[in-house]
Amino acid sequence: MSGMRKFKKHMLRIFAAAVLAAAGFTGWYANRMIPDHFSIGENQSEAFSFPGLISSTLISESEEVALGNGSNIPADQIRITRNEPFTLYARDKGSYRLSLRLFGLFPLKDIRVDVVDDRYAVPCGLPVGIYLKSDGVMVIGTGEVEGSDGTISEPALGILQTGDYIQAVNGSPLNTKEELTEAVNRSHGEETILTVRRAGSEIDVKIDPASASDGSYKLGAWVRDDTQGIGTVTYVTPDGSFGALGHGISDSDTGELVQIQDGSLYETAIMGIEKGSAGKPGVLSGVIYYGPGSVLGEISSNTGEGIFGTVNSEFSGRLDSTPMEIGYRQDVKEGPAIIRSSVSGELKDYEIEIQRVDYSSGSGGKGMILKVTDPELLSLTGGIVQGMSGSPIIQNGKLVGAVTHVLVNDPTRGYGIFIENMLEAAK
Repeated sequence: MSGMRKFKKHMLRIFAAAVLAAAGFTGWYANRMIPDHFSIGENQSEAFSFPGLISSTLISESEEVALGNGSNIPADQIRITRNEPFTLYARDKGSYRLSLRLFGLFPLKDIRVDVVDDRYAVPCGLPVGIYLKSDGVMVIGTGEVEGSDGTISEPALGILQTGDYIQAVNGSPLNTKEELTEAVNRSHGEETILTVRRAGSEIDVKIDPASASDGSYKLGAWVRDDTQGIGTVTYVTPDGSFGALGHGISDSDTGELVQIQDGSLYETAIMGIEKGSAGKPGVLSGVIYYGPGSVLGEISSNTGEGIFGTVNSEFSGRLDSTPMEIGYRQDVKEGPAIIRSSVSGELKDYEIEIQRVDYSSGSGGKGMILKVTDPELLSLTGGIVQGMSGSPIIQNGKLVGAVTHVLVNDPTRGYGIFIENMLEAAK
């Protein structure tokens, strides 16, 4: 009997370990492979399946989103397992919630369902020059000031911080680093109050500018008030709104997202391509044509999902394709797709393969991993190069995403963002 008891205990432990392993895997799967939210057109239905899911129950908390698994009779909850498909029926516009529970008991995750109008946008792939004016004068770092007698001082040390935005001097607002320089010179070294935006809060700091060897007065701070570069416009909506890059523009020194006052899109010409190689990303080199006659649009926001704003008639007139249906995250599948780019000087579609899709909320600009398979693009660029960020990703006739980053160790592969994420950030 003692041997039988030991055997039963052993089997019970194995069973418990198996249950825990299954539950752990299911929790991981639910977090990584099941979207945190779906978007579905009003008065439409859409089929889904979660291949790695073990027996679970999906519960709708609103009659506006009904469920089904093969029956024409909508329900408020269904049981789903592995490859068994199910259907969502969407009615009135709004946001609703589904609850996914393991074995119908243990909460796995909540899923938001947005019932929306059908959306369309023109996939672009056109390069533009980007100019951003920061919201205040950004502090890059602090340093030393050498006086006329050779003494060294650091007036900003411990007072200003990297990433601060100076908004005013002694109560007078400023917009440019030239205005800051003039205001500091007028202080003649007397105590100066700087209004600074730091981590979203506005504070006043006191500083004594130092006399420099050239007779001017300095804060002992490196500052910047603008940034520029070349990127790709992803889409333009029927009302003229655009999204580009698929990621935010960060300061090259601080690595922080630039807080902007406004910005503009300008004409650009690609002058050359430096092909990427393992460990060394490639880059597009070009020239930006600044000036009133070269403006193509206005930038209103710089977010982690891209830059957004409106294009003008000059840019709209260059769009030669019709609006395309937006594909939501559940439409993105592993397999063949295309990216649209004009790196060659001509707008073309190039073949890629979507190798992995990550539906988790933390995926951000890395919702999918893609690989360039098109021989022409590989010959031209070696894969994905800097400046191609924002190139639209199209799959099964729908605009589903944009290229965001290249994998440093393999320039043929990179990341993409769901177009749905960009549209949400643009609101």
